[in-house]
Amino acid sequence: MSSLSCLRSPHHADAAARPLRRVLVVDDSRAQRRVVSAGLRRWGYDVIEAASGSEALQLCDGGGIDLVLSDWMMPGMTGIEFCRALRASGHEHYIYFILLTAKSDKAATAEGLEVGADDFLAKPVDSGELRARIKAGERVLSMERELRAKNGLLTDTLDELRGLYNSLDRDLIEARNLQQSLLRERHRRFDSGQVSLLLRPSGHIGGDMVGWFEIDERRLGLYGFDVSGHGVASALLTARLAGLLSGASAEHNIAIETTESGPRPRPPASVAGAMNRLLMSEIQTERYATLCYAEIDRSSGLVRMVQAGHPHPLIQHADGTITYLGAGGLPIGLLSDAGYEGFEARLRPGERLLLVSDGITECPDEAGEELGMAGLERILQGLAGLRGEALMEALIWELARWAGNEDFPDDISCALFEYDGMAAPKA
Repeated sequence: MSSLSCLRSPHHADAAARPLRRVLVVDDSRAQRRVVSAGLRRWGYDVIEAASGSEALQLCDGGGIDLVLSDWMMPGMTGIEFCRALRASGHEHYIYFILLTAKSDKAATAEGLEVGADDFLAKPVDSGELRARIKAGERVLSMERELRAKNGLLTDTLDELRGLYNSLDRDLIEARNLQQSLLRERHRRFDSGQVSLLLRPSGHIGGDMVGWFEIDERRLGLYGFDVSGHGVASALLTARLAGLLSGASAEHNIAIETTESGPRPRPPASVAGAMNRLLMSEIQTERYATLCYAEIDRSSGLVRMVQAGHPHPLIQHADGTITYLGAGGLPIGLLSDAGYEGFEARLRPGERLLLVSDGITECPDEAGEELGMAGLERILQGLAGLRGEALMEALIWELARWAGNEDFPDDISCALFEYDGMAAPKA
């Protein structure tokens, strides 16, 4: 059965289609009740009689009454009092109420309408007018039942959608936890520096990913990439691409060649090319990804890099100034014959390399102005004295201050390597 099976539920359809059949005639005069009831039965209605307002109220509470014909003037509970009590009882379905009265002044009519009467019929009752008034009541009740049936369908559908949403929300929370687990280490200290990672999806799950892995005893790989779009499809492709740069096994990492003499890094441009070929040939998707990958020699500070449509990587020098690297390049997964060029830089002790996503550089303020590279440079210069995880937390805080809140419209990610230089050998 469909998860939205209530849209075909016969329960609501039957409620809407059921014609008006049961009429309650209320009058303290037995003769008057019989006259009115006889005509109603000839027209095919199921008629119930009550001699007082209190008796009629009990019959209505029992259910099944569609329409009430009640005399106004009765001993004990009057027709007006009966109508007021009926409306106050809160029946599940609407009961059409016609007052039978010899009164014709406007004040009486206003009083009847105020307590909830739907129509009035003058006494003595004319057969033709009675039938016309009941037919009008049938039309009103038919519309009311149809509306109630549709409201029931909407309520049932909303309940099912709420259940589906809660189930999806739980799945997305679990997916977020799994995606975050791809960052096996957010911070690692080495003898010559340290790596720190920041990943902040804009929703439950996102298309950004950052990471690092050890190539050999002196070199490590650092990367950041951003899959186009948001949601589950982007997150699945993100997980697939992250697996290509996994640090768990050199045999399955496209950035590492396994040779007889041990693992050897592939040139960064070759890494981008291999990822592009895989995305174009094996992974059938219309999505693409931007990439920035760096191979860092921790002993010398030499950095070999490739930029494929990702924001420019940058080096922040010891004095706080910033140098941007790279020439842009084509994203991964757009053109099968795309070419990529590597470039090099060298970190000096006290300098740091940052790979940031466009969620940072394109972060808008409340007026819609993007932060831009100049804004990022201004923030980083103000945070020049912070390092590692403290720098990542402060960067998020500064972005939130710029945006006016922490509900960022795009994923936020940053991969950071801070170079301290090799310690001098002990004498």
